Amino acid sequence: MSAGLFVRDFGARGDGIARDGAAIQAAIDEAGAVSCCAPAGRAAGGGLVILEPGIYLSGSLFLRSGVELRLESGAVLLASEDPADFPVVEARWEGVSKPVHASLVSGEKVSRIAITGRGRIDGRGAHWWRRFREGSLSVPRPRLLSFTDCEDILIEGVSLVNSPSWTINPVRSCRVTVRGVSIDNPADSPNTDGINPDSCQGVIIEGCHISAGDDCVTIKSGTEGEAPGLRAACRDIVVANCVMEDGHGGVVIGSEMSGGVSNVVVSNCVMRGTDRGIRLKSRRGRGGAIEDVRIANVIMEDVRIPIAVNLRYHCGGAQGNPLVADRGARPVDEGTPHIRRVSLSGVTARGAVVAAAWIEGLAEAPVEDLHLSDVYLELAPGATSLKPEAPEMADDMPVMAGAGFLARNVKGLRLDRVEVKGQAGEAFRLEDCERS
Repeated sequence: MSAGLFVRDFGARGDGIARDGAAIQAAIDEAGAVSCCAPAGRAAGGGLVILEPGIYLSGSLFLRSGVELRLESGAVLLASEDPADFPVVEARWEGVSKPVHASLVSGEKVSRIAITGRGRIDGRGAHWWRRFREGSLSVPRPRLLSFTDCEDILIEGVSLVNSPSWTINPVRSCRVTVRGVSIDNPADSPNTDGINPDSCQGVIIEGCHISAGDDCVTIKSGTEGEAPGLRAACRDIVVANCVMEDGHGGVVIGSEMSGGVSNVVVSNCVMRGTDRGIRLKSRRGRGGAIEDVRIANVIMEDVRIPIAVNLRYHCGGAQGNPLVADRGARPVDEGTPHIRRVSLSGVTARGAVVAAAWIEGLAEAPVEDLHLSDVYLELAPGATSLKPEAPEMADDMPVMAGAGFLARNVKGLRLDRVEVKGQAGEAFRLEDCERS
């Protein structure tokens, strides 16, 4: 084992009763002070903080540059249930900077940081979820792990459970790797997304198992309400070799995309029981563009709608807004969102119940250059006999059940070896679509 600092040497008890946050933070601070004086950080041996087997009760912790926080097998970092242990800080929340409770572990403007090991981080989110449902929170809940304006982040091997809200959320950070991580939040826990890179560059998410109460992986870049100087693009994102279960979506882009999202690759993934599989969403007023997205070799089981692309998404206070709801053409301006150059290949989905695919661009800004090849979409037996329903999550979709492949306002649609099976009515319904 590399030389490092053991939190028990700083007074941590690890008994699940004593409050160990101050001792863990003291170890982090000392490790950061040592590593900042060495050119190689971790190689100097001072940047490693170790949690040995035990249960460590803690509030918010703040990483320093050059520090690796390692949880050995049998170590549990257990979140305090006292809101006072999570101070209110300024951070991006759902696309806009505002006061929020600090995360259990966070870093701001630091570099060369890591959270590793075979231990577990438990956010004990139940009391936060209850207060959220009651409407008794004055500021948003903590995230489990968050990093803002950071460089060179590694999260590897750890198990993350019961996050109060989003689980891993890097913001305006670059060179982020999340590898071999397990995320398990209850399916009914509100807004407990798995991994949300937000205005980040150079993100690799690989070999992870994610089960969440909201989207498993969501790629974002701020909203129109964020200060223009903070609306950085999210680009160069790779999601590979992951299993995603439950939640609202497998891999989702948007709806916070005002800074733009580009160069996204999703490959070799399995999605099971999510409401959507691949989902791209935005709305008028948000602006930005989603472009150059490639999805390949994806298996979906019991996903309600395997493919959903929507430029009229009205969640987040936009329900009933005529600007969003209007299906007619509107003037193109800086608030007009765009989706361009998206391809899906080698996709198999079985067990869909609402529709095989639903794609809707804007009359003034159609989805452009959408290519599907070697795609098999099968409705669940009996799906066509279900009572038609308007699916959840503010899609403003037509009321339907067991529908086929529906597309509206698409320019440059190419379908090669795309098969739909078991649908009610026609397999493909294309309106205002230009085939390429």
